[in-house]
Amino acid sequence: MATRHLRSRRVVAVATGLAAAAALGFTGAAPATAQAAPAAAGSTTVQPAGHGFTATLTGKATLKSGSVTVTCSVSTSSGTVPAAPANHNADGPVVSSLTPPTFTSCTTSMPGVSATVRTSGSWTVSMQYGAPVVASFTVPTGGLVVTTSGLASCTVTAAPTGPASTSGTWTNGAPSSLAFSGAAVPIKVVGGFGCPTSATTSSFSATYTVTDTTDPAQQITVSG
Repeated sequence: MATRHLRSRRVVAVATGLAAAAALGFTGAAPATAQAAPAAAGSTTVQPAGHGFTATLTGKATLKSGSVTVTCSVSTSSGTVPAAPANHNADGPVVSSLTPPTFTSCTTSMPGVSATVRTSGSWTVSMQYGAPVVASFTVPTGGLVVTTSGLASCTVTAAPTGPASTSGTWTNGAPSSLAFSGAAVPIKVVGGFGCPTSATTSSFSATYTVTDTTDPAQQITVSG
């Protein structure tokens, strides 16, 4: 009987940790309170105008819930800086469309459990100049779905009732980078025994490098 109870607790722990993967829209892990605060609205310019870019995960995206860890080592997305004059906004952020990010090579810290991440819909990123520069990703309704199999068979949907935004910090450089730290996103969980169906939010952390694909000799930068 003790063995059965231990296994039940383990199943619930696994499912709870995997629910965090619903935030994997961009994924090291940190508390949700570490999320970057929105910058005050002001002038923003993203350059070079009209250039394409690719965001590539550097290192690994790690999600934690208690003692359970979910890690993805490959993630990319691409987009285009708006053509002039739309690459400048005197009163707020500059918004760019993104391809749905891909997530592969995902593992869990518990044996016998696998996770698959599927993304879809119209994703965007908005850049707001400030100290720090804030980059806010918008996940479309149901735009990220995590399914698990093994000890727990669950479906975790991010932004289940409407588009959801979450913020990271942009740093100009060669290449420039975008870091998320404990960014929160709403979720809905469905499934059978062991699935954390009462969970309503999850979080993620990760760093992406952003490169100019139109002219690799240039850098994507954000200024006032």
